[in-house]
Amino acid sequence: MSEKKFFSVGRDTQKKDGYAKATGAEIFSSDVILPGMLYGRVLRSPHPHARIVSVDTSGAEAMGAVCITYDEVPKTVYNERQVSIPEKTYRDRTVLPDIVRHVGEGVMAVAAPTESLAEKALAAVKVEYELLPGLFDPEEALKEGAPALYPEVMLGDAVLPIKNNIACQRIIEEGDLAEGFAKADLIVEESFATGRVYHGQMETKGVVCKPEADGGITVWPTTQSIHNTRQLLGRIFSIPLSKVNVHRVTIGGAFGSSIQMNTPIAICVALARKAGKPVKLVLTREEDMYNHCKYPSRIKLKYGVTRDGMITAGQLETLVDAGAHNIQVYPLLGCMAGWFVSLYRMPALRFAGTGVYTNKTPACAMQGYGNPQVTFAVESLMDIIAEKLGMDPIELRMKNYVGMGQTFWGQGPTVRSIIRSCGVEEMLVKGREMIGWNERGRPEDKTGRYRRGIGVGRGFHTSGTGAPQPGEVIDYSTAMVKINEDGSADVSTALMCHGGGTLDAIAKIVGEELGIAVELVGVSPSDTATTGYDVCTHATRGIYCGGAAALRAATTARKSILEIAAKLLDVNPEALMIAPDPESGHGLIYLEGTDKRITVGEAAKTAQLKGWGTAIGVASHRQTNCPPCFVTNFIEVEVDTWTGEIRTTRAVAAVDAGTVMNPKLTAGQLEGGLCRGIALALLEDTDYDPETGRMTCNGGFTDYKMYTAKEMPMVDDLQVFFANTYEPSGPFGAKGVGEAANNATAGAVANAVQNAIGIRINDAPMTPEKVLKRLEEAGFNN
Repeated sequence: MSEKKFFSVGRDTQKKDGYAKATGAEIFSSDVILPGMLYGRVLRSPHPHARIVSVDTSGAEAMGAVCITYDEVPKTVYNERQVSIPEKTYRDRTVLPDIVRHVGEGVMAVAAPTESLAEKALAAVKVEYELLPGLFDPEEALKEGAPALYPEVMLGDAVLPIKNNIACQRIIEEGDLAEGFAKADLIVEESFATGRVYHGQMETKGVVCKPEADGGITVWPTTQSIHNTRQLLGRIFSIPLSKVNVHRVTIGGAFGSSIQMNTPIAICVALARKAGKPVKLVLTREEDMYNHCKYPSRIKLKYGVTRDGMITAGQLETLVDAGAHNIQVYPLLGCMAGWFVSLYRMPALRFAGTGVYTNKTPACAMQGYGNPQVTFAVESLMDIIAEKLGMDPIELRMKNYVGMGQTFWGQGPTVRSIIRSCGVEEMLVKGREMIGWNERGRPEDKTGRYRRGIGVGRGFHTSGTGAPQPGEVIDYSTAMVKINEDGSADVSTALMCHGGGTLDAIAKIVGEELGIAVELVGVSPSDTATTGYDVCTHATRGIYCGGAAALRAATTARKSILEIAAKLLDVNPEALMIAPDPESGHGLIYLEGTDKRITVGEAAKTAQLKGWGTAIGVASHRQTNCPPCFVTNFIEVEVDTWTGEIRTTRAVAAVDAGTVMNPKLTAGQLEGGLCRGIALALLEDTDYDPETGRMTCNGGFTDYKMYTAKEMPMVDDLQVFFANTYEPSGPFGAKGVGEAANNATAGAVANAVQNAIGIRINDAPMTPEKVLKRLEEAGFNN
């Protein structure tokens, strides 16, 4: 842990966008209004699989609506997700399809002067379909003779034939697996499953597009990456990037749902270009639910261990339901291998993953990108092993976790680096005391209708996707920092903030380096025309990667202002220091031990008047590491053995995030992660009617139930703490938090349920119906 004392980093400060959001003044995509703007609507398929025979738009056009169909849009085949390098990117979609492959997929679109007229025009469109067989189970889709969703797709620039609906596969092996299992005194194997969770972000996907007179476009989208959106739109519509400008607009939550260029964006661009007018297109909640979900997975997990609890070999096989489009399942499988390998040491291992096409909503990244699914299985099996060995589950984890000085895979086998900060043991030991681990009791000793149990789960997420050698995933950020003539500063970056305080942290980093209060650091409005490339706010990379670029830019600006001050004070710039004035927060440049001093503002203003230039810095930077943000959850549940309901009653959540930028926001991240992780374990899923291919819960939030603050433990029963660590490669010692916060939760809940009633449920969500069924099968007697 660094002994450095910070004046900006680590303090609770008001969010820069807090007032605007609290008062409703913040502008989201759906708030953008342009002169002469039309409103777009998309006609969506009622069928899970069908060929579009004809589309009659005459009725809509008679009302004055602008219409686009498959025949009128570019036929460029693309993947919405642009984070991976091209040769690892599978491409299977166009702006509009000639074959629909899931209920809710867009068939055509209209634009009209009012939303009401757009709806009426949509109702006047007539579509003739040729129905095709639907597939809703990934194992059925794999069988010989199953209907084919795609004959071929693109992989990079190559045509790739598709067989048995396999979207992609990945097999990774290291060490001698047979020898590893032969050395084991105990071999344990179990199967696990997780559901198709809907992201449930507050803002549905939306976009406004304005066609420009020079043939270009300006776009205000819901997205996690303005530059990737720009590049993909330029390729699809053959527009030079200099004529494509994508604005960063505040996003109302994402959870990974906008890591890709969302489907409505390209449709809206096509509408606007045909209409010659700006067009706004915003999805309803029901439409949004048919647009994206978490990757559901079926996992077979196997470990070999010695009598004293050392793992000798591990094997994980997973079947992932990709849905109707492959939104980069290949890197997902690589990540799942990385999550598996980097939780616990294995001298020998094998990972085998298969992604399968089905006629369901396409799955995409969501809070952990396969990590919660893998960690749910691994943490559950660790407790099963501990029970079979007669060992404390915490002791077993202590013996085997991947920690300080060891190699971990980060986001797959091509992203390997050394762990240089680790708070795993601190979190396990302190959390054990806080939850009262030693008093949790055995399930066979518990009686009565309501039974309580305590479980533990640990995990991690990477801080970005960097590594000493570039891998399959693009990862770098660009930032500009300039010092203003009054001593304040501006930072410009294309980095997105999802609401958790990423841009506030960037301001703290810049203020810390420049020696000024964070209140004096402005975060500039950004678009792709005025910022350098930032890959995407994903992979818990915002502070660690985006912050590193901002720090380097600030360091250059700091050096420049010190050189200016050195001229004015007649001293060596390397001898000067900067610190904020305690009262005003303005930076004071001084030579220690003397009366030579000048404010940052005075130096900047003098440089302007003398024509010396602006103190400014620009940096485009890729981190060469992606340090794990470790998490540990201790959760107490209460199981009602009459109804099967599971209620969380207490929780301890700990994180190793290195230097914590804003303690209250970090605590909020942990609490939010707990909430979503408990929901994965107990509640959320999207079921499909096997006859119609429709979701059984598509009444929006009326039917789709989410875990809320009401179901969470009371304030006094929810504790969080931060491990005392410092990441040497991070800006001021910081790592990420975001996705890590929910990765370990589902496993901790499953372990707590087992401790409460002596029954293990490996199929999430663990609904009351499943609990009652398992109790009945076990001959449970109250």
